[in-house]
Amino acid sequence: MKKPDKTTDVVEILNHMIRDDDELQEMVAAERENLEVARKIYDLRTAAGLTQSQLAKKVGTTQSVISLLEDANYDGHSMAMLRRIAAALEKRVEIRFLPLKSKLKIA
Repeated sequence: MKKPDKTTDVVEILNHMIRDDDELQEMVAAERENLEVARKIYDLRTAAGLTQSQLAKKVGTTQSVISLLEDANYDGHSMAMLRRIAAALEKRVEIRFLPLKSKLKIA
């Protein structure tokens, strides 16, 4: 049997490390979700040409709250706040439920 090639690709390494650990896979999935929400808020705000302070004013909150919401490590996103942000940016929130994959891939 051929020995697998060595890699320095962090995604491949992480996928290998968590492939048999359901708990780690769930943790990675949760962090990915937080990152996705944070990135979407950031992308929408910057596409609208707004600073965090300007968006905060439109939403009725503070710049520090917008900063927290755009932080990938924050996991307190509420539907109410997401709706307020969407309304301020003339958007709507859409939620989808997708099937679980048998094994999580990081990238």
